[in-house]
Amino acid sequence: MTSSGFTPRRSVIAAALGAAGAAAVPMTSTAAASGPAPRPAGPAAKKAGATAEYHGWTSYADWLAGAAKGVRAESGARPGIVMSRPVGTVDYTDPHTGTKAAWEYATWTSPVRKLSVPATEAIVSWNARTPSGTWIQAELKGTYSDGTATPWYVMGRWASGDGANSIRRTSVDDQSDDKSSVWTDTLAVDKPASGLRLTAYQLRLTLYRKPGTTRTPTVWRIGAMGSDVPDRFEVPASKPSLPKGRELAVPRYSQEIHKGQYPEYDNGGEAWCSPTSSQMIIEFWGRKPTADDLAWVNPDYADPQVCHAARATFDYQYDGCGNWPFNAAYAATYRDMQGVVTRLGSLTDVEKLVAAGIPVITSQSFLKTELDGAGYGTAGHLMTVIGFTATGDVIANDPASPDNPSVRRIYKRRQWENIWLRTKRYNADGKVVSGTGGVCYLYFPAKPTAAQRTVLKEHGIR
Repeated sequence: MTSSGFTPRRSVIAAALGAAGAAAVPMTSTAAASGPAPRPAGPAAKKAGATAEYHGWTSYADWLAGAAKGVRAESGARPGIVMSRPVGTVDYTDPHTGTKAAWEYATWTSPVRKLSVPATEAIVSWNARTPSGTWIQAELKGTYSDGTATPWYVMGRWASGDGANSIRRTSVDDQSDDKSSVWTDTLAVDKPASGLRLTAYQLRLTLYRKPGTTRTPTVWRIGAMGSDVPDRFEVPASKPSLPKGRELAVPRYSQEIHKGQYPEYDNGGEAWCSPTSSQMIIEFWGRKPTADDLAWVNPDYADPQVCHAARATFDYQYDGCGNWPFNAAYAATYRDMQGVVTRLGSLTDVEKLVAAGIPVITSQSFLKTELDGAGYGTAGHLMTVIGFTATGDVIANDPASPDNPSVRRIYKRRQWENIWLRTKRYNADGKVVSGTGGVCYLYFPAKPTAAQRTVLKEHGIR
């Protein structure tokens, strides 16, 4: 059995480069903003041996620091930006429905962020609310180590819904400047062996709404993770750091019981590892879809919230539910929840998060022989780390299980750490292919505990 939640981004990018020309970045609404001088990177990103850095804009001061055109910052319990007065109108033809419509828009552009870890890859994630008739676009513009710059790359066009008044949420393929390329949710330097890196970046948000309405998106968080994880088949082993272990009470949901259900969303449940994992963690935090949210699901189906999560994370261009930022954005549609995509460096990092009460959704790929007890191999799979045994082995809720009771698994620490953190591996045909290099989703409340704030801050998340 092969469980598939996504196609590894490095493999896709490499395969696509031959066909990707100097494609224009479609529907960039405003001219590039220069922004203020780069800010120094934060201390969390400067720790020795760091291979990744996440930085987000989320406070009232953060929003005021950006360049606003037609948006305003709102303070309060959860600061964010909203559309105040549109700066223009643009036509957009939805490539997935063929519908052409006019949309009012306004923009917010971040200050330049200097990377303390010059990056070969970058992933943008966001938290927002998009009422019917509104949506957002997230873009990134990078500075290379040779002093040149990328174009404004579209990193996602997103709306929480998919009704008649909404666009279809989508990634944008075929974006390249012959130095870097975007495929699905990841911007990657084309030839990292050349030494070229991204040294800084800006993010731009464009908020859209139907003309004549006063509705507006609200964005509470926008951030990016830049990384330069070395090519490696093996990673150093970490030592267990929780002598008594710890296990969080996370609900158990199997993707496999949804086989054949709603095949229009990534061929049905067998490919729903990412939304199934997301739903488990969302419910761990005490949030659930409403009855109205689930009204469209066949009442004969068990765990209809998993079907809802698949629909709500589906990327119409990628044709799947494994878009990493779309899953984080879905988590943040629930009351006072946040979601971030980042990379961690070891299981020690995960242990600290679990000890503080934060489960971690991780992405990995492996042969059947590389993870004892899994019973399958996969080119890409998401599962949740919910705890550790007293000897340091991983307790995971693995959605690629035949039923809900069998979702809880214990995997050997060394095996699990290696399949998650490596960037190179051999597939079943003996070919060298990519690994995900420690990618994970972190979902947590808008007001975390002091212990949770401390461990999140260690990873640049505030």
